[in-house]
Amino acid sequence: MDPATSRPAVVIDNGTGYTKLGFAGNVEPSFIVPTVVAVNETFVNQTRATTKSSNWLAQHSAGVMADLDFFIGEEALARSKSSSNTYNLTYPIKQGQVNNWDAMERFWQQCIFDYLRCDPEDHYFLLTESPMTAPESREYTGEIMFETFNVPGLYIAVQPVLALAAGYTTSKCEMTGVIVDIGDGATHVVPVAEGYVIGSSIKSIPIAGKDVTLFIQQLMRERGEHVPLEDSFEVARKVKEMYCYTCSDIVKEFNKHDKEPGKYIKHWRGTKPKTGAPYSCDAGYERFLGPEVFFNPEMYNSDFTTPLPDVIDKCIQSAPIDTRRALYKNIVLSGGSTMFKDFHRRLQRDLKKIVDARVLTSDARLGGNVKAQPVEVNVVSHPIQRYAVWFGGSVLASTPEFFAVNHFVSVYLRLAIQRLNMRNMGLAYVAQTLYLRECIDTEMIQIPISVKVFLIVMLASQLPDPCPTAQLRFEILHR
Repeated sequence: MDPATSRPAVVIDNGTGYTKLGFAGNVEPSFIVPTVVAVNETFVNQTRATTKSSNWLAQHSAGVMADLDFFIGEEALARSKSSSNTYNLTYPIKQGQVNNWDAMERFWQQCIFDYLRCDPEDHYFLLTESPMTAPESREYTGEIMFETFNVPGLYIAVQPVLALAAGYTTSKCEMTGVIVDIGDGATHVVPVAEGYVIGSSIKSIPIAGKDVTLFIQQLMRERGEHVPLEDSFEVARKVKEMYCYTCSDIVKEFNKHDKEPGKYIKHWRGTKPKTGAPYSCDAGYERFLGPEVFFNPEMYNSDFTTPLPDVIDKCIQSAPIDTRRALYKNIVLSGGSTMFKDFHRRLQRDLKKIVDARVLTSDARLGGNVKAQPVEVNVVSHPIQRYAVWFGGSVLASTPEFFAVNHFVSVYLRLAIQRLNMRNMGLAYVAQTLYLRECIDTEMIQIPISVKVFLIVMLASQLPDPCPTAQLRFEILHR
């Protein structure tokens, strides 16, 4: 029995703005870390400078320090604001996709060793990915996890499916529904039928939580609020998280604020980061105009004018006809940007109007001879929708079936041999024969997977062709 199966699996939900990490079986993640890496530019520039010179020792030392001197999360943000300002911020994930794998590997390193404080060789891992992720991204993830951290097993789950598993109803968990996942950098509408994603019906919109923050920042700047420039984005984010809500009628909400400004205007007080002087600003119309960009996006982006309810309706209408009623009945919210007060009520009301208008049009077209059955529209909101993806992963990784569906080291080695097979048929034949005789998994079990692949490739390329398998086996086990 694999000893790693007796320990809880590590669940890491990688998001554009924040990464949630913890152990399977818990209700909430142990840590919520901003997905940002701060690298010391001094050593990076020193590495570039010494590249031109012949001092290889100085170049090596500078490269080692550049690999070690970095921070992630809140500490990275604090380092970038320090007086020395030698750290450069890097955001490894943009719009749900990893665009800097070196920074992502450093980020995972700190998450595993400094936050979770666990040995990756002793735990199975569950990672999440966006529904639009390319297959090459999974290959890079597996390469880092197996070769750098030497994990015994890895499972990469699609975020909306985990969010649907977390959206519990009264008695059971429905695995058919639509997930509206609004994060910090990406918004996806994903239909799922019986646990399988309907890939052809996935919709995405170019408005997410960060756009709401930028819109609030723009409104406060246009109104003339005295907020320090270097702190304006952070203040806008705090206003969004603490004071924003979704209104039912934007015109009535303007009238309420104009009649009773003292009741609806909130005051924010802060301290200038450089001088330490106090300052204050007001949050008025921004409280309801921020979330309104999901329902009237033309206020913020003139290139995209389709409201979120229309996108959800088009997503369901493009799904197979026999799944549409079940999809309308179970629309699950996921992500921190769906936590605005009354957001689910406004979404359900607007979507119900679209569906009822279609039913009335159909009845009028048929002349009243056939009456269409009403369509039930239900938007599910639950207290843990902010951590819905992570909680779904925690539930999945705590089941016994999880350890049977993981990608294992042996499978990764076989895929490495297949990649070698595409390049050199002779070398791959020897390596495959050696693998099938199980000398890799038995007598070399203590050798890291990257060393195994390296030994296979190097020794197979050095020995004569055709090479007896016994000779290659002898060379690997005795070198």
